[in-house]
Amino acid sequence: MGRRRYCSIECRQRLRYSMNIRTGLLRALNTRYATFYFTETLIILDVLPYGSGELFSYIFPRTPDRKPVEDFCTLFNILGNQWWAERNRTNKRYLASRLVLEKAESKNADAAPIRPLDAKRPAVLAKHLSFLKLQKKDLDSPELQKKIKSAYRRQAMRYHPDRGGDAAGFRNLHAAYEQLLGWLENPVFVRRRGFPDRWFYDGATNRWVQPAPRWVKF
Repeated sequence: MGRRRYCSIECRQRLRYSMNIRTGLLRALNTRYATFYFTETLIILDVLPYGSGELFSYIFPRTPDRKPVEDFCTLFNILGNQWWAERNRTNKRYLASRLVLEKAESKNADAAPIRPLDAKRPAVLAKHLSFLKLQKKDLDSPELQKKIKSAYRRQAMRYHPDRGGDAAGFRNLHAAYEQLLGWLENPVFVRRRGFPDRWFYDGATNRWVQPAPRWVKF
């Protein structure tokens, strides 16, 4: 489907749900950070345990005509079954974890892109930008104030009651204008940790975070 990596929003939501209900294996491996991503032919899971100088990579081939969520579940079921089989055989969790880690390719963690990047995005509601017909990328402009005022004047001609516009719409437009000018005086950003091209797991929260939108800057 062109440049889209998922068949639909529901496909991405299903993947996130499946990932978050299968974090038990990551906890068993004492995972500090993990990333998951895929190509047309492979799925890749990278795991960085707490206190480890090694990154462990699980690289599995994609199954033709299957969605990423199905390949992800298969990968975790295989690794999980191996962990439990060794756990039941030895009655020792650390031996089961060691066995599973030995199944991975290992490399120096310092040279691997596993530690999360800090991203930030403007804490501006999309509806405020929408009323003025501005885009999020406009917030990075050095002439943002001029853009806001110009956009306000253009939209005011459309919404002003004296020009046949809607009073409620004009009030919303003016409120959006004031909100954006207020943000310009005191820019506030929402910060997140993650990657622009892969799913990110943080052991501190025990949750997966989906790839950041393309417009988010790291």
